[in-house]
Amino acid sequence: MKSMTGFGKAQVQTGQVQIDIEIKTVNQRFLDTQFRMPRVLNESEHLLRKVLTTYLTRGRVEVFVTLTDLVPRAKEVRIDWDTITAIVNEVEAESQIRFSVVLAKEPLIQSLLVQEQFFTLQEQALSGFVPDVLATFEQALQAVVASRLQEGQLLKNVLSEQQVALNATLAELKGFYQTYEQEYQERLRKKISDYLNEVDEARLLTEIAVLIERGDIHEELDRLTVHLVKLEQLLEKTEPVGRELDFLIQEMNREVNTIGSKSTAMVIKNAVVQLKTIIEKMREQVQNVE
Repeated sequence: MKSMTGFGKAQVQTGQVQIDIEIKTVNQRFLDTQFRMPRVLNESEHLLRKVLTTYLTRGRVEVFVTLTDLVPRAKEVRIDWDTITAIVNEVEAESQIRFSVVLAKEPLIQSLLVQEQFFTLQEQALSGFVPDVLATFEQALQAVVASRLQEGQLLKNVLSEQQVALNATLAELKGFYQTYEQEYQERLRKKISDYLNEVDEARLLTEIAVLIERGDIHEELDRLTVHLVKLEQLLEKTEPVGRELDFLIQEMNREVNTIGSKSTAMVIKNAVVQLKTIIEKMREQVQNVE
């Protein structure tokens, strides 16, 4: 069993660059992945996503990729001389026409060169590092999986304890109901006998059976027992079981609600409250199971 909460990181140094990758995961109904990385890696995002889906199936995943140069890269400055020349020529011509003044070109050129829109600074592009990024990404994913397994073991321990509590409470409920069913028949028989002088035994038994059937919870108890067996099996699985557990918890809660609505005995209603409390705690834990 794995949790959907996990963290992993990895670092690799190549000849050109240091690659740092951190991955954080939290619970989410489906797989939702967000990448934060340099634009130079945008074209490789689909490769990273493909690798990720081989390790994770559910959860919100945040991936942080940082590239740090280990060797200074050659820089190239490009100036938009065509635009600057056009501006200088236009200013020179218009100043003569409008003001009969010949402006000095040097100050004008200097003022234009400090404007960012007229020059760009380009660095030599990195190359051949994508395989190293993928390898580093897999290392970080393996760390995430290990973290989720560790957290999942803690979740399994908690759910196993709650399963034991459910089994114990259900066993008590079955005992309560068996005693209650017998006592209820006797009370019902006595009450009817008090109102009728002559009682047709066959008719009396039929009426008692009808009344008892309305409050019968044998089927719900049986289904709840089956659900608990299934729960134990799911807790032992290694593949993702979060969705199955979530559905199973819903079914268990439905059976307990039905038992509560059918029963009038206070001792049974108290047991139902205990069952619902345990199931609600399990539901909260199951939300974080992958």
